Amino acid sequence: MLLEVRNLTVCYDRAMVINDLSMGVETGELVSLVGPNGAGKSTLLRAITGLVAREKEITSRSTSGDITIEGTVTFDGERIDKMPAYDIVKRGLIHCPERRRPFKEMTVIDNLMAGAYLLHKKDEIADNRDKVYQLFPVLQSRSGQISGTLSGGEQQMLAIGRALMSNPKLLCIDEPSTGLAPMLRAEVFERIAEVRNLGITVLLVEQEVSTVFKMASRNYVLSSGKIIAEGAGDQLLQDEVIRKTYLGL
Repeated sequence: MLLEVRNLTVCYDRAMVINDLSMGVETGELVSLVGPNGAGKSTLLRAITGLVAREKEITSRSTSGDITIEGTVTFDGERIDKMPAYDIVKRGLIHCPERRRPFKEMTVIDNLMAGAYLLHKKDEIADNRDKVYQLFPVLQSRSGQISGTLSGGEQQMLAIGRALMSNPKLLCIDEPSTGLAPMLRAEVFERIAEVRNLGITVLLVEQEVSTVFKMASRNYVLSSGKIIAEGAGDQLLQDEVIRKTYLGL
């Protein structure tokens, strides 16, 4: 098991966002996390990648409330739930955030180079850049363009490309289709499938259920911070209660 989450609970003040949740991702899988808005999907990703712990550290210095985290997260055989986010990144667990978040004042190529900040070999950086350009040709043609002027779809490609520059073992992608037109959405999903074909394990949070169920090895359905179902897409779609109540289909 590449990623193993056991009995994870996350509370913001008195609100329990993740409730005693356990899940796992095997090496080479593309696993999806789906569910309604407010189910806890993005919080789960942030907890896995150390960002909730960072929020807790910041909150503890203020009077804005309290965050509690319980449970364990193991990555590649090593517990990481007590590690800072930058150490988790060094181990190859990379978070591609919701709403893309490029460095908007920087060029495309500078954004990509920012993703490679942990790498020191010029040949390795150049090789990763070439792989990103092969996956997303539009980024090569716009390498000198200020990233804030890209379309939403191009910014999403840049966010994934930037994450790929760091040699991820597991790439966590949060809501890549948000705000994209249907054609751009389809293209982004095609590229994510190609990322998996490169041998990179993917954990994908998404609400576009009909598409991700065709892509994913396995799927977890979240509701109110709990996993209420797990399985292949066609298996989950046969359950009328899950389909109508939790997937909106």
